[in-house]
Amino acid sequence: MRTAWQARTGSPANVAALAVAILVIGSFAGGTGALAQAIVDDGPWMSEADMRGAFAGITLEGRYGNGRPFSESYGRDGRIAYSERGRVVGGRWSLENGAFCTIYDRDPTGGCYRVKRVGANCYEFYFIARTEEQARHDPRAPSWTARGSVTGQAGSCAEESTV
Repeated sequence: MRTAWQARTGSPANVAALAVAILVIGSFAGGTGALAQAIVDDGPWMSEADMRGAFAGITLEGRYGNGRPFSESYGRDGRIAYSERGRVVGGRWSLENGAFCTIYDRDPTGGCYRVKRVGANCYEFYFIARTEEQARHDPRAPSWTARGSVTGQAGSCAEESTV
């Protein structure tokens, strides 16, 4: 009798061949960091110049995947003010290796994100790293985290389709 795993993957020989292929690809990519980088770079991500132009000096309002709202102001000087449910946290934002990083003062919940512009005024954020160092050297495959719109500009994510 075949297990559910065998039904999805085929014979044990197919599973072994897949494992070997993954190892070979990983060795050509220079290890897990480079392989993760190859995965991360696959997508219509905003460039650092586009992110700087879109976010420097604005306030973004958005929602996480669980529906929790947040607001974040990005100063032209690289400072940040994050607000969620009455809690305000300061920090700084930066651009690292194609990622938009929000690092908070005395709060480890920030991170670095690949960003997609998915509407006239709607941006989606995909987590890739907890720190700028990790974004430079060992980013993860992008994982959708939140979407938001620039306040005071026409249109918003609420008017766009949802993920």
